[in-house]
Amino acid sequence: MKEVNLKNFGITVVIGILLWFCPIPEGVTPEAWHLFAIFVSTILGIILKAAPMGTMCMIAVGLTAFFQLLAPGNAGQSITLSLKGFGDKVIWLIGISFFIARGFIKTGLGNRIAYLFIRAFGKSTLGLAYGLGLADLVLAPAIPSNTARGGGIIYPIMKSMAMNFGSDPTKEETKKKVGSFLTLNCYYLNLITSAMFLTGTASNPMCQKFAADIGINISWMNWAVGGFVPGALAFLLTPLVLYKIYPPELKKTGDAPKIAAQKLREMGKLTLPEKLMLVTFFILLFLWITGDLFTIDATTTAFIGLAILLLTSVLTWEDVKSEKGAWDTIVWFAVLVMMASSLNTLGFIGWFSDLVKAQMGGIDWHYAYPLIVIVYFFSHYIFASATAHVAAMYAALLGVGVSLGVPPMLLALTLGYMGSIYGTLTHYGHGPAPVFFGSGYVELKSWWTYGLIIGLFLLAIYLVVGTTWLSIIGYF
Repeated sequence: MKEVNLKNFGITVVIGILLWFCPIPEGVTPEAWHLFAIFVSTILGIILKAAPMGTMCMIAVGLTAFFQLLAPGNAGQSITLSLKGFGDKVIWLIGISFFIARGFIKTGLGNRIAYLFIRAFGKSTLGLAYGLGLADLVLAPAIPSNTARGGGIIYPIMKSMAMNFGSDPTKEETKKKVGSFLTLNCYYLNLITSAMFLTGTASNPMCQKFAADIGINISWMNWAVGGFVPGALAFLLTPLVLYKIYPPELKKTGDAPKIAAQKLREMGKLTLPEKLMLVTFFILLFLWITGDLFTIDATTTAFIGLAILLLTSVLTWEDVKSEKGAWDTIVWFAVLVMMASSLNTLGFIGWFSDLVKAQMGGIDWHYAYPLIVIVYFFSHYIFASATAHVAAMYAALLGVGVSLGVPPMLLALTLGYMGSIYGTLTHYGHGPAPVFFGSGYVELKSWWTYGLIIGLFLLAIYLVVGTTWLSIIGYF
């Protein structure tokens, strides 16, 4: 199967060449403009799926080094700087957390947690929806791949439950019994839990990195405390709203707790690997929460967790080597972070911020803040990757907002939370979307319609309740 779409790759190359040879705006260095051309082409190639993300990023590294954009006249220094993203601690936080997530799946602890919540809450379809969501919430801090969490743990259990109640996605007359409702609900709650923790989804630490580049330091606890109230409210209300506007035909699922109990009996008592995984999970949470007191950052904590899992043989080195998703993420994350950070270092982001500020005519920050967030939210319609969207727009919009007087921490966190929430809009908007949409329970029109409704609902929560909460706790 061809990995490269020649037509779309050709479009990407043409756009890149046109940008490269465009007149360079006043105030921008040639190196900054040419890196911008490569960066835009890379993002466009990812959006168009001209080639795999890793392929596009490797081409970008090669071009950046070949043209010596980061160190003109010094080839050796140029390639070193082109690879600097691989030494960034944020990249390794994400990569190692993928390995830790493998422990939940390999030991079966993730499934056990999900079945425990279903046994407790699954007597009704709404209760089943909350049970699956609570399992996702518990797993979210330690599983930054929301695709692995939602698609690898929650989705198979959700589909199994739906099928047990006669809700078959291949039969039009049965799929709306419970399957359609549970599919959308699980996906929406996955996005909400992803927004609540710095380690909830892969793009969050990228936001942290870009914010740090302009002097806004966000810790794991800053992110979690800031997102707690709007996240908890969104988590509690979203299933109720969806239940009202897109109700399941079957309201009672009294057999679900029995099915979950049977699954738990089949799993037996907690195994030693599960116990070790559970202990490691609590150690990770403790250090992520209290790390600032001991000057232990989130990446160091992730290394500690992985070391424990390897030393106790919960994971083997073969498990680590075979975790392709983690290594793939490390590669393209490192390159995107390198380019976006270098654009800031070369002054391009500052120039762009000043340009937009001048065009906005000194608008008061109280108006600029919601406008920037709304633009960022709805621009996700053109992105097939949350990470690509963050890489393309987060730093630029954050710089614009700060230059207009928007409180830095307020805007940095709100844009960060949007990096998950805007995934409601489309069936390609976030990692787990293709998995849930691919189930066949929800047709395209319904996915986009209810995605927009829930998206607007969540956007209102984060802009109103979230902003108020961040003000109350003194973040601005």
